[in-house]
Amino acid sequence: MDGGQIVVIGSTNVDLVTTAARMPAAGETLTGTGFSIGHGGKGANQAVAAARLGGAVALVSRVGDDDFAAGARRALERAGVDTRHVLTSPGLPTGVATILVEPDGENRIVIVRGANGAIAPADVDAAAATIAAARLVLLQLEIPPETVFHAIEVARRARVEVLLNPAPALAGLDVARLAGVRFLVPNETELALLTGLPTDTEAACVAAARTLNDRGIGTVIVTRGAEGALMVEAGHVQAVPGVAVNPVDTTGAGDAFIGAFARYYAGGLAPEQALARAAAYAALTVTRPGAQDSYPDAAAFAAFSAAIASADK
Repeated sequence: MDGGQIVVIGSTNVDLVTTAARMPAAGETLTGTGFSIGHGGKGANQAVAAARLGGAVALVSRVGDDDFAAGARRALERAGVDTRHVLTSPGLPTGVATILVEPDGENRIVIVRGANGAIAPADVDAAAATIAAARLVLLQLEIPPETVFHAIEVARRARVEVLLNPAPALAGLDVARLAGVRFLVPNETELALLTGLPTDTEAACVAAARTLNDRGIGTVIVTRGAEGALMVEAGHVQAVPGVAVNPVDTTGAGDAFIGAFARYYAGGLAPEQALARAAAYAALTVTRPGAQDSYPDAAAFAAFSAAIASADK
């Protein structure tokens, strides 16, 4: 199966991860149990996941001119991501995510966009030839919305399919400008914000997703954490069950899911098959700490998948 060509347009961050027995209350100081510096950003995460699984991936992004930038760029290159379109923004810091993680793997995250806020439509235009050669373009909302909308239009003109992960959730996002997006991949909270409808049950998620189908979005994939995902298209609903594991850290699991789906879909699998692999890949990542640090390569994922298949017999 060919790796396909994936272009990710999105953020690059440095993750400052602190583990603690619990979250501090307002005004409280706690002693943490651990600290590490990792690499993240929704764009970079999705690019790294797809690349580690064997996809041919290029990233359009920006870093600052600070000490974090070189490490962020090296992490991308080690994963096999093409960084020709990762630019430097003088006078701006590299994006930073401060992450607090509890023992059960749940996390709280504060992001400072830094250079990610300078990713502009002109950066997309500079990568137009790379986009035109792609099978799939991945987008998120950690960069300016106008850049996202422009990228959708550039891909549309080049007849390249687009996957948009509308995260972090953005109130007031103009859904009309998303018409023609091939895949929209929100979680339940993001779906509720986009549609103004409840998403507290599977049936409610399907009903909300169908309103987006009606507005020109071909396929809505609703991620539901440990419960898996729902793929909703006109006249068709496919439930993708989660894979039961003991979570250590859920940071970056949604990005791992999307990166894996992109790699396998761009590589020629049907969406249903790509989603099943994505659910398994995301499950494996939550058994490891960190975001990109938790993303296994194709060999480790194959071994995990084989173990799942054997246990199901």
